[in-house]
Amino acid sequence: MDWSIQDIARLAGTTSRTLRHYGDVGLLPASRVGDNGYRYYDELALVRLQRILMLRDLGLGIPAIADVLAGQTDGAEALAVHLRWLHQEKDRLDRQIASVEMTMLTLEGGEQLMAENMFDGFDHTAYREEVEERWGAAAYADGDRWWRSKSAAEKAEWQQRQKQLAADWSAAAAAGLAPDGAEAQALATRHADWLAGIPGTPQVNGRPAKQYLVGLGEMYVADYRFGANYGGAEGASFVRDALAVYAERNL
Repeated sequence: MDWSIQDIARLAGTTSRTLRHYGDVGLLPASRVGDNGYRYYDELALVRLQRILMLRDLGLGIPAIADVLAGQTDGAEALAVHLRWLHQEKDRLDRQIASVEMTMLTLEGGEQLMAENMFDGFDHTAYREEVEERWGAAAYADGDRWWRSKSAAEKAEWQQRQKQLAADWSAAAAAGLAPDGAEAQALATRHADWLAGIPGTPQVNGRPAKQYLVGLGEMYVADYRFGANYGGAEGASFVRDALAVYAERNL
């Protein structure tokens, strides 16, 4: 069974023009072209399109998506990775929805707002105890002061940068890149630069301290909450290994 390009555009919430573009750049070839010149797509093409749309939601561009798909020969395994990410996003969004709904009900009822209940799903202080235990109260206080000083737009920009970095790590891991390769090390450099911009990060000569960076990589693997940002255990292991190589070479 196959579907016309118009059917797929309607079902996927996209446009025929977008699907034709994906085909023209080799990202989503049509399964067949009818005598009328229309493009048709079979079940395998639909699975591939689903993966493409998920990767677009992660913020990847077409070249990066092509690289990821080229390195993923097992469609079921690739979808499992995306499914885990979707569940994580759903959990975060559910918490935000519940938090906002509770705030609305409280305001409508004229009751006292409970600040500790207002920011579930938004809270950057969730790991305060762990930060203080690992790197000291001053590290947390400096980072917290820096974050609270930012405007809403600055916070959104920083979070987008963090999300894009995590997405690029996940894509690189899914593509099977070598942790000591040029692409992985470019990501490690971006990661180190990102950390260096956060007050409270242990640093030496303006760069994250070697022990800190290596330990952070180990924490990504040891704690699934952190590893979830990079696609789970396998992605977190890839980040850890790449950061360890970077630290050994540069710090």
